[in-house]
Amino acid sequence: MNDAQKKVLNKLESMCARREYCSSDILKKAVERLDGDGAAAAQLLDSLKAGGYVDDLRYASAFAREKSSITGWGEMKIRFALRAKRIDESIIRQALDEIDCYKSAEKLERLLAVKWRSLKGADDAKLKLIRFALSRGYEYDEVRPAVEKVTCENQAI
Repeated sequence: MNDAQKKVLNKLESMCARREYCSSDILKKAVERLDGDGAAAAQLLDSLKAGGYVDDLRYASAFAREKSSITGWGEMKIRFALRAKRIDESIIRQALDEIDCYKSAEKLERLLAVKWRSLKGADDAKLKLIRFALSRGYEYDEVRPAVEKVTCENQAI
């Protein structure tokens, strides 16, 4: 490993120590910093993985928890986002298994209740509510009962 590669490795280690990155993000950063040398970038990625700086399961788990609990994304949207990061499907399944289903359902209901209030008086409010939930990555089977519950509880609004 030459001095330029060691310098890039130190910079990437520093970045990875501050927050989680997936393999594809680090590989992209390494290739950019090494002026397109893919073989050297792959070598740096292997070194970072061996040192515990990069772990796709750890990244995917943190990503899934954050997107589910804070951002309010459903499993489908999280799955597609992780696929876009080129995370292996088995790792995605493991990460999604860590999501608390009850908290996810509660988050969906809170999101729908807020959206329902903004749609009051709209002719197709229920349809818009369903579309909104589907765009958040929730499956129709979880959306329909949540929409019914929210609309029934908030009929007066």
